Amino acid sequence: MHGEVRSTQRLTPQLMRVVLGGDGLAGFVAPKSADAYVNCAFLPDGAAYEVPFDPEAVRGLPAEERPYPRRLTVRAWDEATRELTLDIAVHGDAGYAGRWAMHAKPGDKLQFKGPADGYVPHPDADSYLFVGDESALPAIAVAAEMVSPGKPVTIVAEVEDADGEIALDSPGDLEVHWVHRAGQSDLDDLMANVVAGLPKPQGRLSAFVHGEAAETRAVRRVLLGEKRVDLDWLSCSPYWRRGLNDEEWRSIKGQWVRDVNAESFD
Repeated sequence: MHGEVRSTQRLTPQLMRVVLGGDGLAGFVAPKSADAYVNCAFLPDGAAYEVPFDPEAVRGLPAEERPYPRRLTVRAWDEATRELTLDIAVHGDAGYAGRWAMHAKPGDKLQFKGPADGYVPHPDADSYLFVGDESALPAIAVAAEMVSPGKPVTIVAEVEDADGEIALDSPGDLEVHWVHRAGQSDLDDLMANVVAGLPKPQGRLSAFVHGEAAETRAVRRVLLGEKRVDLDWLSCSPYWRRGLNDEEWRSIKGQWVRDVNAESFD
């Protein structure tokens, strides 16, 4: 499946919006979860093929000539216009997804598989907590829009500075805590310290904590260590690791996740 760039928009210095359309989205099915994602394939520089390409044909190419896989959250799907919106975290020219998003122009094409579904805010929760950085902001925005009307919704979102803040809406009773990392030294505990300072939830909490690996781990320790959330009502996932590129992180992510899941809070 593939989409053709219809428009791009710089939401913040660290977040690009890309809207895809075209006949290549004919088989796309609307996702049901907040953090639904598509598995995108970004072509290496100088690739001798273009989108759409045959996945089987490129599989036999040398590694440096094969597409680079990246997961991107579905921000929105418009059934009426058959357009797919992706909000993509960017860090200058670092990273294949962000670099592609920064330079994308109408007519460019992106190939992907999916979407795949994941977290849905628990309908029986008494309140909700969504935590993450720019990489998780698209999913957080969708999650906030999915909750039951009137229920308490707290978002703790880390961005570089005030220029990184975006509008967030919810039918719930929304409270947003923006965390600015500019000028801060202890980044691993930045969001965890804010979460620890929040009032303890009344009743059952549905929590979503995604983003940088060390930061999500620190938040997880607060939530489980202080028994603010039940483990089976917590969605916690590391998207990336500070100091590592995508390939380096992918090579150790499995062990990292196993180590995190092995932590006990009895």
